[in-house]
Amino acid sequence: MSNSPDAIIIGTGVIGTSIAFELSKAGFKTLSVDRNSQIGHGSTAGSCAIIRMHYSTLDGTAFAWEGYHYWRDWSEYLDLPSDEPLAKFKECGCLVMQTEENGFLEKHIAHSRELDIPTDVWDAEKIAQHLPIYQLDSFSPAKTMEDDSFGMPNGDRLKGGIFWPRAGYVTDPALSSQNLAAAAKQHGATFKMGVEVADILIEAGEVRGIKLADGEDIYAPIVVNVAGPGSSYINRLAGVTDEMTISTRPLRQEVVHLPSPEGFNFETDGMIVSDSDISLYCRPEHGNHILVGSEDPPCDAHKWVDTDHGYDNNFSDQWTTQALRYAQRVPSIGIPSKMRGVVDLYDASTDWIPIYDKSSVKGYYMACGSSGNQYKNAPIAGKLMASLIAYCEAGTDHDTAPLQFTLPYINKAVNAGFYSRKRPINQESSFSVLG
Repeated sequence: MSNSPDAIIIGTGVIGTSIAFELSKAGFKTLSVDRNSQIGHGSTAGSCAIIRMHYSTLDGTAFAWEGYHYWRDWSEYLDLPSDEPLAKFKECGCLVMQTEENGFLEKHIAHSRELDIPTDVWDAEKIAQHLPIYQLDSFSPAKTMEDDSFGMPNGDRLKGGIFWPRAGYVTDPALSSQNLAAAAKQHGATFKMGVEVADILIEAGEVRGIKLADGEDIYAPIVVNVAGPGSSYINRLAGVTDEMTISTRPLRQEVVHLPSPEGFNFETDGMIVSDSDISLYCRPEHGNHILVGSEDPPCDAHKWVDTDHGYDNNFSDQWTTQALRYAQRVPSIGIPSKMRGVVDLYDASTDWIPIYDKSSVKGYYMACGSSGNQYKNAPIAGKLMASLIAYCEAGTDHDTAPLQFTLPYINKAVNAGFYSRKRPINQESSFSVLG
């Protein structure tokens, strides 16, 4: 291919396009490739696109709080023409129930205080004022509908929760990827859609480019794997998995869409709610609906798949389990006879913390294991990866001297080694979609 790029980015989801944007702004000539025919139409399109800032680790919290500011200032960040349709961020807030399962949010509250993230304590009365459709009987531990005690309260009640008023969600996650791609194109980025990567070209321990399934070779000294649920396959092609302590795998997930109970408009008056007592999260959805996902409790068996091709995308009993568990909290909700929602894949890492890193192959980089809880971090992940690539390409060994990266909005320095492929499994993680 003539006019070879400086960097090839595999994947045009929200993180892949963010990396393309940041690298192209830094002067790299980038080419993004994707097997989908449209930008943002991989796992990003199925994302719940929640923008929250409560995490179980301080580094994760700082990254998310930084990320929030880009969604808040989306138009200024992208600097696109005024007639470009933009994804919309709805700042509805996020209520997290305080439960034994999440340690009554002690760590989360401490992290928010350290970073000056606004929070508010809601007791049961305040929850009832804002969410009159909710009842606060406790049903913990979460169960599937096959359990004989499913739906039976345990005799306790939830006492309250913590409200993060700056949280919200993006209404069209695929459009957000397309916005980032359009912004990248303004800086010379190019995109090649509907192509399959068949191999990573490596010579003498250095990346040389990629081979496409149609036989075309595209040469570049930098390749970035941002393939979402296909990331483990691409890493195997590159032969970099043996040295990694953290791996990634595609995980099948189901998200339920339910109509709001009669008399309450959840789209306008609801909010994001994380409820570890029933191990579900929810957020408002267009058309006065409620989107409901699992927080991955032990009873909800993980459905790992071998490949991101040809997986079963039909609803299963998990849809009904999630709908009925949510009905424990909202008894007035109607369960429709026709299942609606999303079946898609996460790219989940061993400890549910992403890999933003180099590899043992010079010029081959990874932004992997990011599905489920990293959508919100896409803009700052792009900045981190662009800085990491420049740092490593200048000759510094990130493994022995990890990049110290300053989060621009909140002016906090973080050790990028936190996201290393060779890190010990982080025991502070929730080991779930909550991160």
